[in-house]
Amino acid sequence: MPTDTLPLTDLANHGDFIQRHNGPTRDDVTEMLATLDMTSLATLIDRTLPRGIRLDGELDLDGPRGESEALDYLRGLARQNKVFKSYIGQGYHPTHLPAIIQRNVLENPGWYTAYTPYQPEIAQGRLEGLLNFQQMVMDLTGMAIANASLLDEATAAAEAMALCRRANKKQKTSRFFVADDVLPQTLDVLRTRAAYLGFELVVAPAGQLADEEVFGALLQYPGTDGDIKAIEQLVENARSRQIMTCVAADLMSLVMLKEPGAMGVDIVLGNSQRFGVPMGYGGPHAAFFATSEALKRSLPGRVIGVSKDSRGRPALRMAMQTREQHIRREKATSNICTAQALLANIAGFYAVYHGAEGLRTIATRIHRLTTLLAQGLKQHGIALKHDSWFDTLTLTGVDSHRIQGRALTREINLRYPRDGEVGVSLNETTTAADLGELFDVLIGEEHGLSVSELDRQAVAENQSGIPVTYRRQTPFLSHPNFERFRSETEMLRYLKRLENRDLSLTHAMIPLGSCTMKLNATSEMIPITWPEFANIHPFAPNEQVTGYRQMITELSDFLVEITGYDSISMQPNSGAQGEYAGLVAIRRYQDAIGEGHRDICLIPSSAHGTNPASAAMAQMKVVVVECDRDGNIDIDDLAAKASQHRDRLSAIMLTYPSTHGVFEENVREACQLVHDNGGQVYIDGANMNAQVGLCRPGDYGGDVSHLNLHKTFCIPHGGGGPGMGPIGVKAHLAAHLPNHVMTPQEGIEKSASAVSAAAYGSASILPISWAYIKMMGARGLREATELAILNANYIARRLESHFPVLYQGANGTVAHECILDMRPLKAASGISEEDIAKRLMDYGFHAPTMSFPVAGTLMVEPTESESRYELDRFCEAMIAIRAEVARVEAGEWPQDANPLTLAPHTMADIMADDWKRPYSRELAAFPTEAVREAKYWPAVNRVDNVFGDRNLICSCPPIDAYRELS
Repeated sequence: MPTDTLPLTDLANHGDFIQRHNGPTRDDVTEMLATLDMTSLATLIDRTLPRGIRLDGELDLDGPRGESEALDYLRGLARQNKVFKSYIGQGYHPTHLPAIIQRNVLENPGWYTAYTPYQPEIAQGRLEGLLNFQQMVMDLTGMAIANASLLDEATAAAEAMALCRRANKKQKTSRFFVADDVLPQTLDVLRTRAAYLGFELVVAPAGQLADEEVFGALLQYPGTDGDIKAIEQLVENARSRQIMTCVAADLMSLVMLKEPGAMGVDIVLGNSQRFGVPMGYGGPHAAFFATSEALKRSLPGRVIGVSKDSRGRPALRMAMQTREQHIRREKATSNICTAQALLANIAGFYAVYHGAEGLRTIATRIHRLTTLLAQGLKQHGIALKHDSWFDTLTLTGVDSHRIQGRALTREINLRYPRDGEVGVSLNETTTAADLGELFDVLIGEEHGLSVSELDRQAVAENQSGIPVTYRRQTPFLSHPNFERFRSETEMLRYLKRLENRDLSLTHAMIPLGSCTMKLNATSEMIPITWPEFANIHPFAPNEQVTGYRQMITELSDFLVEITGYDSISMQPNSGAQGEYAGLVAIRRYQDAIGEGHRDICLIPSSAHGTNPASAAMAQMKVVVVECDRDGNIDIDDLAAKASQHRDRLSAIMLTYPSTHGVFEENVREACQLVHDNGGQVYIDGANMNAQVGLCRPGDYGGDVSHLNLHKTFCIPHGGGGPGMGPIGVKAHLAAHLPNHVMTPQEGIEKSASAVSAAAYGSASILPISWAYIKMMGARGLREATELAILNANYIARRLESHFPVLYQGANGTVAHECILDMRPLKAASGISEEDIAKRLMDYGFHAPTMSFPVAGTLMVEPTESESRYELDRFCEAMIAIRAEVARVEAGEWPQDANPLTLAPHTMADIMADDWKRPYSRELAAFPTEAVREAKYWPAVNRVDNVFGDRNLICSCPPIDAYRELS
């Protein structure tokens, strides 16, 4: 419709954001439908979606809002938040994010729109950034190996507890020791995890570890109240009794404190937030996790390793632990699927930019100011709970209520652990002037203290809160990457050099099945760096976060309407965490109604690997339900197994549309079968992008679902995280959602402990999903879903004569993704799905999902954000690759020397003097006109995965080591 004929309301609402989010134009839609022999989107949806589950009418959401209008409203919410100076500590601290990292990484789509580096040849930049992070953690902790981040400190502690149980074969007890000065939110998450792993938590003063028989122990270093305990003796004693030890450490403190690795600790974990990452009301932040050499093959999560490519040059890749849950399923030791890659890269770059000397300056200054604060308080007769500290003091025997009143008057937040005590944690942003203000609050304005005079005394007397035996003596960050980039010019070039080695959505469509790589609009991303969202402590008083809470409430209401559920929990900070939280809610509910014995979880054979892993973590026994030849759940097998296990049936975990990319006709019947046999229905939200505005899982039988906000609702994947996995539940499960010890939630059982460190997960990225829904409105969300289905069917139709489409619905259509079967090609030519995936890099594309859910296939999900031009470019690349395979089949090219088996081709290949291949350099590197116009060069040749697994090197090797490798 021409704009001059639009109603005034449509013009005022600037609904053109919908057109900016959705790729195909109206003319494109008409022509794409013609390719499908259809005349309308309504016909396509009718043929694709079962009539019995269709939503009757539009979602009850507002109409679309323009970008400026939505941002103005969100700015109004942000202004309702009060950004007080935060000295709360407890694992979260104000920090300075270097502007060069904010502008060139956090706000740069070249970094935040990339996918997890499963295809390493086109991910060498972020892999190097993550290797820097691992090296930083290894150096500061003194441990042999570190992973590339976990979700938060609390869940990292839970992973450490589970690892201790798996690795400790000598201690048969199920008891795990937790020092009583461990962060409260960490203990809260440990309680949840322990309950479903069958562990008994022993919470006591750290010194009591010497008297306990346990399989492992967690100590905080320094403790929550600031004390630097003599943990070395505790560790030695524990080791002598075959008890494994974990230390939750403050990363900044390790610049000055003796590293735990030098004390014989088995596992060190913590949070890298204060390395330049804003507090963000709780996240996202990259947790770190490091272990001894003996545990390196058991390390949970993603590990970046050094391998070599087919030319013998160094190449980085994710090591074998990375997809353990996909391989081992219910036997997996963890359900981890996402990390915090973007935030780990930011923390790593913070260390690269500052280097060892810069970090020493920052840490020394924090400690010096804390020491001055301690001395001033002592001079006024105020007792400190401990005589050691790095950045945290706990005052005791004071009038905490009076101090709190003075602090709030000056817009200062302190910690109040109990009546008569006040906690103060200083940070990188604290100044000498702030110290004077703290004296006013803690002592009174007549204190008469001079910060400069206290400083002269401290220097003269060599005052320190760190015991001599716990002062760091060893160097760190000596690798060249941490010594070269001091000037902003050099740092800028380094960041750009790494960015150029990665393929992201700034280059091309990333057609990954079940991963929904869609537009992360700039207007959605802008609010995450607003101070009113970025600089809020997760445990700030409720009255200071009214804007945050209203935004979260509105987003929750949006998601309730979109899903058909009754309540939403924003706490899970990844999809896998959402799965786990949903299953825990089911188990808590069943226990509350006297059916806690129900522990059987039915899972279709096609399910995502995290499903059975999550079920195992919730102490469920997995029973696999078979699929029929069309890829649908075998309803007879489901009926038989639901009946067989009816007395113990707890739940079924369904993915809808199915993992095979089809809307199964009998989903209502499947849900009813489970309900009839006493079970609950968990519906995985991975494929929600095919449902929004068309159907709702809460309407057709779901009791609980997680939602991947980093898929359907536009939070970017960040090169492997952050993610968000909130869960929606029916009313009967609402009281059993995760609660939080520091931020209790109304309407939830007080005993329902947490699954994540912060009550609202990674709260600072929730404005992204809020803005997406607000700017799309009910109509825009429905149209996005319709176009996602159209784009997938268009690709399937264009490619089906070249590659068989493995599964289709009853009317010959697919949902939002399609599976291309490469097995016939491999049988005829020897060319594998991996060869095709690598060859796509030469055409400028990331590969589709490879060999999931069916080995030997490629699963393609284009999303609604891709234009017809880009869909055609991808189809033409695939068709050209099929023609190349035909030349191998015909014997024109050998099976071991053709553009596919030797892909990807690098600039080094093309520039080589001795080109002896049976195809031209031009065909290798510039196979189409589109590639010639905008060539992306893979940074390395095909990476040798086997070599990397056999030679597990997960640190930054010196240059000589690179030479030896090659």
